[in-house]
Amino acid sequence: MPDAGVHRVVIVGGGFGGLQAVHGLRGAPVEVTLVDRRNFHLFQPLTYQVATGALAPGEIAYPLRAIFKRYDNVRVVLAEVAGFDLAGRRLQLKPVADVPTPDSLAYDTLIVAGGSRYSYFGHDEWSEYAAEVKSLESALTVRGRILAAFEAAELETDPERQAAWLTFVVVGGGPTGVEMAGQIGELARDTLRRDFRRIDSRTGRILLVETTDRLLTSFPPSLSAKALRSLQRLGVSPMVRSTVVDLDADSVTIDHPGAAAERIPTRTIIWAAGVTASSLAGTLAELTGAELDRAGRVAVEPDLTLSGHPEVFALGDMVRVRAANGNPVTFPGVAPVAMQQGRYAAKAVQARLRGQDPGPFRYHDKGNLATIGRGTAVADIKGLKLSGFIAWVTWLFVHLWYLVGFQNRILVFIRWSVSFFTHGRGARLITAQATEKVGNRPSA
Repeated sequence: MPDAGVHRVVIVGGGFGGLQAVHGLRGAPVEVTLVDRRNFHLFQPLTYQVATGALAPGEIAYPLRAIFKRYDNVRVVLAEVAGFDLAGRRLQLKPVADVPTPDSLAYDTLIVAGGSRYSYFGHDEWSEYAAEVKSLESALTVRGRILAAFEAAELETDPERQAAWLTFVVVGGGPTGVEMAGQIGELARDTLRRDFRRIDSRTGRILLVETTDRLLTSFPPSLSAKALRSLQRLGVSPMVRSTVVDLDADSVTIDHPGAAAERIPTRTIIWAAGVTASSLAGTLAELTGAELDRAGRVAVEPDLTLSGHPEVFALGDMVRVRAANGNPVTFPGVAPVAMQQGRYAAKAVQARLRGQDPGPFRYHDKGNLATIGRGTAVADIKGLKLSGFIAWVTWLFVHLWYLVGFQNRILVFIRWSVSFFTHGRGARLITAQATEKVGNRPSA
C-alpha cells in the first residue's frame, strides 16, 4: 500500500495518455495508482483489424499489471470511477465484475484520461444496429456480424434478401471508416472468394458514407483523392456529401443533397462517425464550472489542469486546451496527442515537486497515417505526402513501434507477413458473444 508520507498520484485510464503518465513517473518519488475498468491496455488504432479477422484480440491488448510489474512505485486497481470529491481530494470508485474495490482513493495529484466514445449524434438507439470498433468487445461484435452476414447469404435463397446480407455500410469517412471499408473490401474480394459454394463474396456491396465533400478531411486533398481511388479498386463505393438520417435492423436511409432520401437494405452497419468525450469530462465540468463543447470535451488550462484545481490534470480526447489568448483549442483525437499530454503531465508533477513551473503544454504534430488495403496507405508526415506501398510500410513500422509488448510486436509482424504473402486471415471466428450481439437475424 502507498506510504502516506509520499506524494500520491492517482491516474484514471490505462489508454495511451494514462500509460505514458505512469511511464513518466516510474522511479519518481511518488506513489502511483492506476485505475481502469479493464485489466488491459488496448491498442485502439488496430481494433478494426480485429473486427475484420486480420488480428486476434490478444495481439493488440496487453495486461496492465504485466506492463508495470517492474515499477515498484506503481500499483493497478481494477475499478470504475463513481465520482470525484475534489474538496476532499478523493476519487470515488465502484467495483467491476464483482471484484472488491475500496470505496475511494486519496490523492495529492489526480490525472484523468478517460478517453472518448463514438457519437451517434443524438440517436443513441442506432447503436443497437450500427456497432462501432472503439473497444475490444465491440470489435468482436463487428467481426461476428460481418462473418455471419456471409454465412447467412450462403444459405439465403431469396435474391433480394441475399443482396441485403452482402451489403455492408460503413458510416464515417475518417481514418477508421476508410480503414474499415478497405478491410471489408479485401475480405470480400480476396480472403473469402474461394470459401463459399453458392455465393461469390466479390459481389458484396461496400458503401462508405461521409457527410463532408471528401474522405480523410484531416489529410491534404491530394491524399484524400488517392485514398478514394484505392478504395474503389477494392470495390468500395464512397458516398460523400451524404448523411445517414435513419437506420434499423434491415436498412439504412441516406440523404443526398438535391435528391430524395435513399433507403438501402442491409444487415451490417459499422459506425465510425464522430466521437464524444467520456462522461467523466461532463462530471468534472459540472463540479468546477469549466466549459464543455458540443462533443462533451472539458476546457482545461494551458498546463492541462482544471480551473481552480491545479492538482487535477485532464488529458486526451476528453479535453480542449486553452491557448495563450484564453480560447480553447481542440487537438486531433489521435494517440500521439494523448501520449504527449501523458508525458507532459508526468513531467509537470515532478517539476512541481521540485518547486518549478512546468510551463504550458505544447503539441508537436507528427503527421497522419491511414491504411486502405494490402500494400496501400496514405501518409502526411510534416508536409511529406506519401501514398501506396511506401506509405503502407511506414504505417506498418509506426504501428509496430507503438504497440505495447515485445511479444505482441513479434506476433503482429508475423501475422501481417503471413497475411501479406498468403492473402489469409487467421482470426475469422464468430464467437458466442458476437452471435448474441447480432440478435435474431434470420436468413430465411
